[in-house]
Amino acid sequence: MKIALLSDIHANLQALNACMAHARAQGVEQWALLGDLVGYGGNPQEVVDMAMQLADAGAWVLQGNHDAMAVKPPVNDDSLGSSTAQWTFEQLDASQRGFLKALPLTVLSGPLLLVHASAHAPERWHYVDCERAADLCADHALQHFDAKHVVVGHVHHQTVYYRGTGRSMMKFEPTAGVPVPMSSQRRWVATVGSVGQPRDHKPEAMYALYDETSGRMCFHRVPYDHLAAAAAIREAGLPEFFAERLALGR
Repeated sequence: MKIALLSDIHANLQALNACMAHARAQGVEQWALLGDLVGYGGNPQEVVDMAMQLADAGAWVLQGNHDAMAVKPPVNDDSLGSSTAQWTFEQLDASQRGFLKALPLTVLSGPLLLVHASAHAPERWHYVDCERAADLCADHALQHFDAKHVVVGHVHHQTVYYRGTGRSMMKFEPTAGVPVPMSSQRRWVATVGSVGQPRDHKPEAMYALYDETSGRMCFHRVPYDHLAAAAAIREAGLPEFFAERLALGR
């Protein structure tokens, strides 16, 4: 089965449409949205509607920290990430907010665990951004979910961490479009990047396609109309920085 792994869409409708079209061309059979459907971007209603339709058709959809904030906006928090939460809350109707609130933090499919942040206390939104964090994630996945393999989002970068012949995790940065063999025998953690807000100084949207049959994961970069996405942010009256960063990939 070919699983499309899309995370951190952040209300970027243009990027989501581009990644979905690309995944369909690769023969995707199962959709997995790994959280942060909303936040930062200008089209939360449309993105949540698409996620609801995909979920009705059998997609796996997880909750991210920005989804949780959109359901219950933080009080007295003026950070950039929180600044769109109240606006997003006001854009969504009751059914959309109810959908986000009910989303699970994890999905387990055989030996594969999907989670927005780390499997180490998923509700605390820890980042998997180094070998030590990947170690904790992998250990908790095995201990609490009996999962050898973990796919996460949250960090907005594409990386593979895997256990070598020793106990420590090793880090590998994949090349876009080049399939990576993901050993069924080794324990590994993959971060699939961000559809709607890449942060590696490149504007192209990120997602990954995992082929369970071949055991290979391909990390993709997909061009999209980031100018239209930026225009939607400006039209919504959201902070200019959120619009500017799309072209810069940061």
